[in-house]
Amino acid sequence: MNFTAEQIAAYTGGTVDGDKDAVVTTFSKIEQAAEGSICFLSNPKYEHYIYGTRASVVLVGKDFVPKEPVGATLVRVDNVYETVAKLLSLYESMKPKEQGGVSDKAFVAASASIGEGCAIGPFVVIGENVKIGRGTRIHANAVIEDNAQVGEDCTIYANVTIYHDCVIGNRVVLHAGTVIGADGFGFAPTPEGYEKIPQIGIVTIEDDVEIGANSCVDRSTMGSTIVHKGVKLDNLVQIAHNVEVGANTVMSSQTGVAGSAKVGEWCMFGGQVGIAGHITVGDRTHVGAQAGVPGGNLARKGGAVLLGTPAIDHKVFTRQAAAAKNLPELVQEVQRLKKEIEELKQAKNG
Repeated sequence: MNFTAEQIAAYTGGTVDGDKDAVVTTFSKIEQAAEGSICFLSNPKYEHYIYGTRASVVLVGKDFVPKEPVGATLVRVDNVYETVAKLLSLYESMKPKEQGGVSDKAFVAASASIGEGCAIGPFVVIGENVKIGRGTRIHANAVIEDNAQVGEDCTIYANVTIYHDCVIGNRVVLHAGTVIGADGFGFAPTPEGYEKIPQIGIVTIEDDVEIGANSCVDRSTMGSTIVHKGVKLDNLVQIAHNVEVGANTVMSSQTGVAGSAKVGEWCMFGGQVGIAGHITVGDRTHVGAQAGVPGGNLARKGGAVLLGTPAIDHKVFTRQAAAAKNLPELVQEVQRLKKEIEELKQAKNG
């Protein structure tokens, strides 16, 4: 990577304040920036760093007005976060690509079909009748079981397991340790204990999905657990059997969605959110961290912002939280009023 401020502005649709020939070769955080790097300022609480930064170029919003002189060259853009994402994507695309081919330490079944330009690392196991699309990269120790399908230009990182018969779309990224298609948690109670209910379905992951490390998407009891296109799941996310996750929904770490729940499109879940089984969460529902969603009209209608357990409208939650801070004083006041009432009753009857 070697770009001038002028080139960056041209690529991002921005304007330059300062030295248009300032050169950057790497990215950095604004609080740790070094000469030759580019960083960004979006959150006002980091503004004080810009006045002493050693970065050569800083991305800022077009409306940014410095309170002190800034030594770095500024590139002003409409949306800082979108611009950073665009530049990071460009940087990533410039990295040398892995060489294609199958490692001599990998096992690929004779009946498997491997597309052109695939890279298959050491100790990968690819089972019978597996189909891998062109340009897909499969890292060391990954296992793809019999009859599974993986689309084009996917990245399957180390130690991923894709169980038999599951279907993965194009441009899917599965990070290390992810498990696709393990049995759903299905057991029937009997007098002798719990009898396992066979999980004979599959998992379908559509195009452009990214799933973080050590996450699990369980196979359905029948039919398919479905993660629709564009979904992004963080590390340590659990999607249970027969769940359907709508397109472009995002979930933060340690979120769990119980069996047969249906999550709409463009939803956003914070960390450690819990979604009860067999409920519907409407499109564009936002759920704050550690909230528990048992169902109800608020979740079903979509467009809601929910907090708390059980999850309620965020405005109601914030009022309740504010009131809770005063509970000790309120209890004392109630006790005082009760005492006054008793004294008044005694005076009246005396």
